[in-house]
Amino acid sequence: MIRSDSSFRFRRHVVAMAVCAACVPLAVLADDEAKPVQATVSLGAGAVSGNSADRAQFGQYNGLRDRRGAASLDIDYNLRDESRLTWIQFDGSRLLGDTRDMNLVWKNPGSWKLRASYSELVRNDPNSLNTGLAGAGTASPQVIVLPAGPGTGSEFELKTKRTSLGVGFTKVLSPRMQVEIDLKTENKEGSRLFGTGMNCPSAAAIGCLGTTGVNTGWALLALPEPVKTNHSQVEARVSYGAQKFRLHLGYYGSYFRNDLGSINPVIPGSLNNPLGTSLPLNTGLQALLSQPVALAPDNQAHQLDLSGSYDLTPSTRATFKIARSTATQDESFAAMGLPGAPIGFGGLGGKVDTSLTKLGITSRPMAQLSLLADVRVEDKQDQTPLGAYNNNGVGTSTNSHLPLKRTSGKAQASWQFNSDYRGTLGADFETIDRGAFTASSTVNGVSALRAKTEENGVRAELRRRMSEEVSGSVMVSSSQRTGSNWLKPVAGGGVIEVPNPTDLATGFTASSIFMPTLADRKRDKVRVSSDWRPSEDLSLQFSMEQGKDRYTLPTSYGLQSTRMSQYGFDVNYAVNDKWNVNGYVTRGNQTQNQARAAGTWMAFDNTNTTVGLGVTGKASSALEVGAQLAYMDDTSSYAQTLDAGAGADSAALLAATGGLPNVVYRKTALRLYGRYNLDKVSSIRVDLMQQRWTVNDWAWGYSGVPFVYSDGTTVTQKSSQSVGFLGVTYTVLWQ
Repeated sequence: MIRSDSSFRFRRHVVAMAVCAACVPLAVLADDEAKPVQATVSLGAGAVSGNSADRAQFGQYNGLRDRRGAASLDIDYNLRDESRLTWIQFDGSRLLGDTRDMNLVWKNPGSWKLRASYSELVRNDPNSLNTGLAGAGTASPQVIVLPAGPGTGSEFELKTKRTSLGVGFTKVLSPRMQVEIDLKTENKEGSRLFGTGMNCPSAAAIGCLGTTGVNTGWALLALPEPVKTNHSQVEARVSYGAQKFRLHLGYYGSYFRNDLGSINPVIPGSLNNPLGTSLPLNTGLQALLSQPVALAPDNQAHQLDLSGSYDLTPSTRATFKIARSTATQDESFAAMGLPGAPIGFGGLGGKVDTSLTKLGITSRPMAQLSLLADVRVEDKQDQTPLGAYNNNGVGTSTNSHLPLKRTSGKAQASWQFNSDYRGTLGADFETIDRGAFTASSTVNGVSALRAKTEENGVRAELRRRMSEEVSGSVMVSSSQRTGSNWLKPVAGGGVIEVPNPTDLATGFTASSIFMPTLADRKRDKVRVSSDWRPSEDLSLQFSMEQGKDRYTLPTSYGLQSTRMSQYGFDVNYAVNDKWNVNGYVTRGNQTQNQARAAGTWMAFDNTNTTVGLGVTGKASSALEVGAQLAYMDDTSSYAQTLDAGAGADSAALLAATGGLPNVVYRKTALRLYGRYNLDKVSSIRVDLMQQRWTVNDWAWGYSGVPFVYSDGTTVTQKSSQSVGFLGVTYTVLWQ
């Protein structure tokens, strides 16, 4: 992380830059009145109420999580030199805060353009850890059980900081050709929520014994992931244009580097059991929990592409794109601190080659008719060497090759019936071929795979302008996904094809698990929108969208169906030349119906509602005021019923708890502002905000009782947060 003294020096430099930006325009005007110069400088200060827990949501990105106030500096500078045909633009936002942006463009329009950017972004996780961990957020954390119980440890705040720098140059070589180069690099440092765990006994860890009355055989630990990475990107492009055709040749390179290869935790001999009692770890558990945990490895990717278009006729254009890319990951296991690699493997040697081909055509053979068609083929070939990475004590298996060939396309025709009606018909298709399953690998977590799936869909849309003031559209679509025969994993490795999944001898059991992304699916969707402007002062917009997915699986378990709906209404009313009122209401809903064998049938329902009302106006020729009130409610509920095969323990648990509680996120925000023009070139603005949040997520706590890890660590966020903010900004304009 940047040290505090470095940050202070940077802020001094920013202030100096701001002073220069304020003085340069005056000096330029004094030297040469013919150079148009415009500069805006805004300097402000703000204060916020509450403590860091009250500001958990409010202070995620503005740097006010741990501070009661801050200063702000914004600069916008433009200099146009007509004699040299050059133009300089500079803008800087939030230059005195933790999150800042600076952008510089120096250009000679039609000849060249140079651009540079610098930005910093700090994100504070709204959740805080109370933990006994020593070295939290480092690569070598030491787990220490809190002797006095949960909540008696030290507070550890999770945060990450991104620092990015970019430069770019564009040169027009001729009226037909130009070259463009962009470079960008970003450092990311800090820590984010992460953890590990193990439940013994397990078929994947022979010799690891389970929980008893005197031993702990299950553990879940919070180990914040240390972040210290760099991601650099290079992009170069040459463009050529003639009368009928255009060509673009490009290169893209991505380079990811991680200074940390793994997390190496130090685990004590005793941890809390599920009842909170500290007991010695059962045989094998400590060794498993002490294993290093791999972090994201170094990797890189390179892509060359050629794209273009050709005008076959004045009304018909053909387009194409071909690309070839290679992504590799060859970091040494030893350098990452990961022992136990297969014999002869110093690293993964990961390599994936991807080729892309896309062809398209657009045409307007008649004034009323527009046609469009394209096809896209993407072929990924996994060239990673196979190694015996998996050993569960019974046998070994290798990693899997994951090839993927995706072919998709669409055809569309639009007809303009008259000045009021326009209709569109379209058809889409997509096929995915996942190739042959790697015979030396095994499958865990699912009961079946599928080599191929294909989806075909149709859609129709009608747009109508009912009058000069009213217009609307209706769109309906339907698609069907099917696939090849299911593949059933075989003990010891490999899969076999199952022509009849319901066959009792060769098919699947009733409790088998099928991935919804591979299942047969019927999808239907409808969308309606309208725009009504009954007068010059009033406009209204309405939109509605509904969709439903129905899945067909060999069993009655798993994801059965989903449904979504979205409604929106916006209104804007100009009371007079000085005052304007606007408002909006949106409501979205998503449901999922799924079932687990010998468990519960669950209907997941998420509803999101937002409402807003605002007013802006001029109280006088010099004073502009505004107010906005907004409310958001996001609620997820879980309606649960028991499967016929559920055990007595599941029935007792559901009867005692009533099922999973709702997850709720609510926000209410009131914003008031006023801007007073002191004269023609300066103004002062006052912002007043009050925001309230309600956060309730049973994953981290229920009824005020937080979730507790095996060492007593808890993750908490204040359920009710309230923040007030007052800011004053002075703006001056030179021109």
